[in-house]
Amino acid sequence: MMKKITLATLIALCSATAFAQQTGGFNGPSAQETQAQPAEQGGFTGTTALSTVKDAQTMKDDQWIMLEGYLDQRIDHDKYIFRDNTGTLNVEIDGKRWQGQNVSPKDKIRIEGKVDKDWNSVEVDVKSVKIIK
Repeated sequence: MMKKITLATLIALCSATAFAQQTGGFNGPSAQETQAQPAEQGGFTGTTALSTVKDAQTMKDDQWIMLEGYLDQRIDHDKYIFRDNTGTLNVEIDGKRWQGQNVSPKDKIRIEGKVDKDWNSVEVDVKSVKIIK
């Protein structure tokens, strides 16, 4: 019986510590001001310069890019061919990035993501998809 009580107490103490660590945050002066909104509710509100497929060919690996154009076709599970006035480019769009939107080749979209350069190819790993109306 004593072992069960000791084990239950140990589990409760460890769980409380784990939960306390997960909340995290700054606890010094003006802590309430810096913890105004969780990350899910907002983000950067400035502007990122619009680029083209041609620009993407000369950008550095992992550089942030914003493109406007069309998805011509699906070539794999999460790979698509993106087209704008300057050319075509392969893009990778994970399922969670669609956020319930249905996009056809006729829909103009804005994608934002990171340039992914390999030895002889350039691709964009898309983080955001928005239909432009």
